[in-house]
Amino acid sequence: MTLSRDRDPILLHAKISPPAARMNLVARQRLVASLEDGARGRLTLLIAPAGYGKTTALSQWAQQTANATAWLSLGEADNDPVRFWRYVGQALADALPPETGERALQLVRTAPSLSVSTFLDALLHELDLVEQPTALVLDDFHAVKDAGIHDGLVYFIANMPPTLRLVIASRNELPFPTVQWRLRNELTTVDAEQMKFTLSESETFYRETASLPLSSGHVARLQQQTEGWIAGLQLLAISLRRATDYDRFIAGFTGYNRDIADYLFHEVMSGLPADMQAFLLRTSVLERLDAAVCNDITGRTDGARMLEQLKAWNLFLLPLDDRDSAYRYHHLFTEFLRNLVGRQHPDLQAAAHLAASRSLAARGYMDEAIDHAFAARDYRTAADYLSRHIADVLQRGEFPTLLRWFDCFPEAVDVTPELSLLHAFVLVVTGQAERAERQLARIERHFSGMESGPERRQIQSGLLFVRSNLVFASGQFAQWFAFSEGILDELLPHSPIFYNFNYNKSEPLVRRTAFGLRGALSAETETIGKLFSGVLEKHGWGDSLINLYVLQSMAEGFYEWNRLEESQALLHRLERVPRLRHIPGLYVPGRITQAYLYAATGRPELARDAMEEATAAALKLPETHWAAYLRACRLRLHLMLDELPAAKVAAEALHLSAKDKPTFNREYEYIAFARLLGARHKEAEALRLLELLQPQALRENSLASRVEIAIAQACLQEQRGQRNLALVALHEALTVGEANGYVRSFVDAGNSMAKLLQLYAAKAQQPDAAAVFAPAPATAAYVQRLQDAFPTVVSPQAAAVPSSAPVEPLTRTELELLQLIREGESNRRIAARLHLSVGTVKVYVSRLYGKLGVSSRTQALAKAQEWRLLREE
Repeated sequence: MTLSRDRDPILLHAKISPPAARMNLVARQRLVASLEDGARGRLTLLIAPAGYGKTTALSQWAQQTANATAWLSLGEADNDPVRFWRYVGQALADALPPETGERALQLVRTAPSLSVSTFLDALLHELDLVEQPTALVLDDFHAVKDAGIHDGLVYFIANMPPTLRLVIASRNELPFPTVQWRLRNELTTVDAEQMKFTLSESETFYRETASLPLSSGHVARLQQQTEGWIAGLQLLAISLRRATDYDRFIAGFTGYNRDIADYLFHEVMSGLPADMQAFLLRTSVLERLDAAVCNDITGRTDGARMLEQLKAWNLFLLPLDDRDSAYRYHHLFTEFLRNLVGRQHPDLQAAAHLAASRSLAARGYMDEAIDHAFAARDYRTAADYLSRHIADVLQRGEFPTLLRWFDCFPEAVDVTPELSLLHAFVLVVTGQAERAERQLARIERHFSGMESGPERRQIQSGLLFVRSNLVFASGQFAQWFAFSEGILDELLPHSPIFYNFNYNKSEPLVRRTAFGLRGALSAETETIGKLFSGVLEKHGWGDSLINLYVLQSMAEGFYEWNRLEESQALLHRLERVPRLRHIPGLYVPGRITQAYLYAATGRPELARDAMEEATAAALKLPETHWAAYLRACRLRLHLMLDELPAAKVAAEALHLSAKDKPTFNREYEYIAFARLLGARHKEAEALRLLELLQPQALRENSLASRVEIAIAQACLQEQRGQRNLALVALHEALTVGEANGYVRSFVDAGNSMAKLLQLYAAKAQQPDAAAVFAPAPATAAYVQRLQDAFPTVVSPQAAAVPSSAPVEPLTRTELELLQLIREGESNRRIAARLHLSVGTVKVYVSRLYGKLGVSSRTQALAKAQEWRLLREE
């Protein structure tokens, strides 16, 4: 089933579609039956050399099986874990029921921001909800050599739900052990012996597919000579079309072996018209053919006719769709043609690659264009295309692909400083710090010999950017200060690629991302953040994405440190940026942080309104996870305010269950849901969810997650009377919290956390404290600092209260609104000062008038004076 949803434009439709059915194919029902029988187990393998009909047999089975079928054809370019799993996710999304498929698509869109482990957990979770039997076919798996993909696939197979089956076709045995599934009778293997044509199938092939009037004896001789090898039989069929004496032709083949394939291919080629031979040789460089690219490579205008002719001659041309618009040559034929061109026409091969590169680039297929440019050894064109395309590949998170391209440049070839810096950046984000240092050292040696001028300053600026990323990835803060000292005020931005990289596509808070150091906070990061932001602001790049992300990350950090005014000041700065609403990775974390600030400063109405307004905006986005994060934040706010009925309503929109297997990409939602379960006295169910999330947080090295999970566990254990377990969980949170100065994570947990901190402080004074809180308790000063941060309970206003007062007391927000009205502010100005929409302010004013029993501003101020509601000037 193909859904009507838009696919990722980067993903090629032909890769995730089963090969189109061809007329007059030999029906291989015995293989279809074997595959159908194997599909009842976990894993089915088709292992046979090239030319044994693996793809054809699989496509016949896919057309007949009752299973929903997802298909992925693989190639050398798929040795990139992000690319590979995005293709798998897209293929499955097309095969799954619409609702589940849409969620899988959402996951594909966020894949670049997730670790492979988190992506797989989330994908498996979605698949676990599917009731219909589904098969995932991975064709040509031998092309995948990346060990990380192999490891991921082992994990995927081991954790597949009962309704999912995996079918793999490969020329080679799988590069990982399969014995565990064989011992459980969950593995079916179809090998080359089973794939061979039987005599009956060979007779059908020559009679119906090849349309050759051969006798049964002729077919038996050919069957014996080829040993049932399908490609050999097909090659002989093409050669036999030119034979006049079948007996003599067939008698000429004795002592058959696989090497005869080259001879047969030569025989086929020699019988073709010269223009067809030239067409085949030039187009052999392509992985995927269509009329337009064939015309560009050959310089002809009849590409469509030539492809139709090849198809009619059954000359190893396989259609990739049901519209006859895209094809590929059989892999064996491709190998033969390329070897022939390489040996006899090397200049032609390079020219064809370059023509293909330019043709594909003009049509927007930049990945393929770059590969062809490298194959042509035209490194200038490759560098040009890579410079134009690198921003897109960075956003896709396909870093191994970028590294593969960078490694294709010979050392003797000089690339631009910008590309060299981007190479270093990719090395940084892939955790290859030593290689990044060597790359930066080469750039700096070149930089040191340059004369002063704009180019030198631009390279210096790029070096600062990459070194800043390296510092944040490795924690080498002293190196950053040493490098940046004395040059900060002289820098100019180097490239928009550096300064407009979108660092957050999947997290509710920036500090949970790699850019936000997964929750790590320190004085050094604050200092660097301020200096770095100052440079960007000074040179007119204050609204660049990197600066906005720095500011948002710092705002979240200041909130965590309980420096609320500084956090609010940064949020005010961010809210003045017009583009903010169009960047969900900034807008949503900003609104969540603002809601937390409102709640922390006693303005819950504003917090709720901020969530309502942000949720309405997020619901218009194609990515559904942003609205889910805002709903989860609203659930958290209701729980913080002891609004249990409202919290239950908010949770319904998240569609979570206590029986779920939570995944890290939805951790923010599940922790909120676990707190709701605790508020409903379902502690065991809540703890189960948190225990499943805890190892995922450790795997992702998320400090913010570890603290939040441990705090929630501590409160739940205390609630169920397990005080010792509560203190152990609290100790884990305090250990991470003290190292990073966390405050609000504890304070926002409420009165139960305040009580636990008192118990912890008392326990920490006992002689056995080190044994209980290994390796040592949190310092008394830190625990006291946390206790001091909890709000003091204020007694009711002791001042004289007039006998007459509103029936319903005014909230803090309404009092603030009344004060602004007294100052003569318009609704628009009030909206700006309170960070609300004008419409929301009008609602508040109407509510205020209702409580005061008035209908105008003048009446409201008179009533406020009468009831002494406002402070004296």
